[in-house]
Amino acid sequence: MCGRYASSRRPEDLIEEFEVTEAVIEAPLEPDYNVAPTKDVYAVVERPPSGSGGRDSTEPAERQLRVVRWGLVPSWAKDPGIGSRMINARMETVAEKPAYQRAFAKRRCLLPADGYFEWYPTSQTGKSGKPLKQPFFIRPKDGGSLAMAGLYEIWRDPTRAEDDPARFLWTCTVITTDAEDDLGHIHDRMPLMVAPERWAAWLDPTAPRDSLLDLLTPAAPGALEAYAVSAAVSNVRNNGPELVEPLPLEEVVQ
Repeated sequence: MCGRYASSRRPEDLIEEFEVTEAVIEAPLEPDYNVAPTKDVYAVVERPPSGSGGRDSTEPAERQLRVVRWGLVPSWAKDPGIGSRMINARMETVAEKPAYQRAFAKRRCLLPADGYFEWYPTSQTGKSGKPLKQPFFIRPKDGGSLAMAGLYEIWRDPTRAEDDPARFLWTCTVITTDAEDDLGHIHDRMPLMVAPERWAAWLDPTAPRDSLLDLLTPAAPGALEAYAVSAAVSNVRNNGPELVEPLPLEEVVQ
């Protein structure tokens, strides 16, 4: 699974990198080196221009940068709390599973990340008798950003008035797949990436459903690097660039 990641780039940089036409952001997010479920994150989507009438608009979709909450809440959900359990969608079942199939068909997104974290069970045990886990940070070797494949949903709060701008909750999930061999020893799952030349096709809400899975591929072997980082990342209250700094070899739990 992908349960934590880092996202420190400024919206201005993401707008340029992802060729965004419109930024629908009330306030920029602070750099976050410990993104956890239910936090707000950036998502790149294709939607009708803001103020054009939404999905009923006849205007062509444009690429937008939006702020969404990590943890997908299906439009039919009665309780938005379900989102905390829906941070990942498996590639193998995403097209058929009721919680994701509508979003997969029409509401796909890119979730920019510096990299993501995984925890590896070591040979040492803690006070509880369970194996100690060493966190690793996994990022592109070239220092670029990851474009994780995601889905988004828009949930309407039935308790809020029609004219309440907060009545709509935007949420997202990360699509995962089997990890490549180089990374599989750390964790057996990893986020799916979308290559730049496939961004337009993946984001297109009118793309044929049968062709979508072909757009998703694991990162090319050797394109990512993984290194041990401080156990401080295990606490969601910790944040800062030191969380993605390589841990000295003598401090790595074996």
